[in-house]
Amino acid sequence: MGKKGKREKKGKGAEKTAAKMERKVSRRAKKEEEDLEALIAEFQNLDAKKTQVIESSCPPPSPRLNGSLSAHPEKDELILFGAITGLTKGLGKNSPVQWITLKKLLTPSLVEEVVVLLPCLMRQTYLYNELYVYNIRKNSWSKVEIPNPPPRRCAHQAAVVPTAGGQLWVFGGEFASPNGEQFYHYKDLWVLHLATKTWEQIKASGGPSGRSGHRMVACKRQLIIFGGFHESARDYIYYNDVYAFNLDSFTWSKLAPSGIGPAPRSGCQMATTPEGGIIIYGGYSKQRIKKDVDKGTLHTDMFLLKTEGAGREEDKWAWSRLNPSGVKPTPRSGFSIAIGPNNRSLLFGGVHDEEEEESIEGDFFNDIYFYDFGKNRWFPGQLKGPKSEKRKRRRGRQGEAEGAGDEEMEKQPPQGPVEIVKEVVAEDGTVMTIKQVISGPAEEKERSESEEDEEDGALGQQVEPCPRSNAMLAVKHGVLYVYGGMFEVGDRQFTLSDLYSIDLHKMEEWKVLVEMDPKAQEWLEESESDEEEDDMEGAEGGEEEEESSEEESEDEGGEEQHPSVQPDEKHADYLSRTEQYWIKLARSNMGPDAKEKKVVKVAHAMAKTFYEDSVLDVVEAVP
Repeated sequence: MGKKGKREKKGKGAEKTAAKMERKVSRRAKKEEEDLEALIAEFQNLDAKKTQVIESSCPPPSPRLNGSLSAHPEKDELILFGAITGLTKGLGKNSPVQWITLKKLLTPSLVEEVVVLLPCLMRQTYLYNELYVYNIRKNSWSKVEIPNPPPRRCAHQAAVVPTAGGQLWVFGGEFASPNGEQFYHYKDLWVLHLATKTWEQIKASGGPSGRSGHRMVACKRQLIIFGGFHESARDYIYYNDVYAFNLDSFTWSKLAPSGIGPAPRSGCQMATTPEGGIIIYGGYSKQRIKKDVDKGTLHTDMFLLKTEGAGREEDKWAWSRLNPSGVKPTPRSGFSIAIGPNNRSLLFGGVHDEEEEESIEGDFFNDIYFYDFGKNRWFPGQLKGPKSEKRKRRRGRQGEAEGAGDEEMEKQPPQGPVEIVKEVVAEDGTVMTIKQVISGPAEEKERSESEEDEEDGALGQQVEPCPRSNAMLAVKHGVLYVYGGMFEVGDRQFTLSDLYSIDLHKMEEWKVLVEMDPKAQEWLEESESDEEEDDMEGAEGGEEEEESSEEESEDEGGEEQHPSVQPDEKHADYLSRTEQYWIKLARSNMGPDAKEKKVVKVAHAMAKTFYEDSVLDVVEAVP
């Protein structure tokens, strides 16, 4: 009795702490949300001017992430709603920061330091409430403008039910201020009637508090919502509560499952089983370990939420811990989820962050993991490659073996990789020159029989989505569709707008439906595309072009004037000798109002980058 009493007391203490934190976050967030409500109202006034449904063909949507992609229950269509491009939250390399060119900085790597120290210069957020429809058969996009849509948002949840020609239900999400510093968390519920193309807001009391990063599924004529988080400028709280919305009575109820459930988290996997249970896997949360210091946690545990009844409001729900077998996904956040065929759910992509003092190093993924509901087992999705290609490869290898002595064939020049260079304009107007390398067919080397057999079970060099996080997934007729998301190349973050598909029954190969595969891309240079430089780029052979060349020469000359690194000089010695020079240079770039501590930090970063580049140049010059 004593131990049980202590456990109950400890549980009640945790509930009181969580309630106290929620009140604290709510108080501090109230002022922020009041400021943002005015901005949201302005956008809604613009939407109110729409008086009729307008559907028009259009190019693929612009790059974005954290939206919802849903399969139409009756038509061969995918429905894209909401999302964000630009900045979400937080600092460091894995924040979707819009990169801008800061003139006179020595190397692109310095941008990272300035992102941490001067976020106000680079924060710009774009949120959407647009509705796009992708026609699977025609491989075409259309934009559907419907009067009175939900306010702009991202990190919401959407679920489709087949009622009355199909309904798309949307709950929660967040709106961010243009500078990305303030956040408004929605607690509204909307339904899009797909047959009539009309939005309807459902006003019912007793629902979840405002949040984003939660998960929602349709289960037995109910919408079940779990977890998520709410964040103000200084505080945050993560949730592990469960709510149910009855699709017949249009009423909310807060569930109180028995048993030990998941810890508070956001961004987890939530899927319904064929028996009506609900699976929760993974997710992310953070907690404050001391003032202004947070520690993130990547959850890898798994739970089952089930009811003994038929899914009625009065039924009792219970949590139980699952210990699945097989090969589990590696720890990650920002993964995307969908329900596949053959009694399985799936997980795609994500990122594993290595948190450092002032930045985050991220490893991005493009793999697929399946979870088999019936067997309680994880396993990785492995591409088999098209059967016709396998036969061609085998016939090709046999021909090579028969003609091994043919010198003319050996002397035939191979087709090398094809290099495509193109410019991509990022959302902030920055022009990125990108080199894409496409492997040639003659790049294959001789392999042993065992290697050839292994190749028959893998896709080899064929196309696949680049590693990414926060992509949008949907499954229709057993085919998985992956749209958008974000990834990073070195110091730069890139938001995607490509669309891929793969047949989950065959698992043979990825298909590119909307091209933009940055897998083989190399960032070459970055240029600012404001109005003056647009004019400069448009001039050919004129005075503006000559002025541009002179500026480039001056920049090059300026780099040469930096204090050189002496032979065998240590970094500490170089910094001590040249510190004042770098502080002066940093001050000239950051302006007179910058704090001295930040100026010194940028100066040290600049000196370190120049020192490392100089040492690297010396090493590479040694034969």
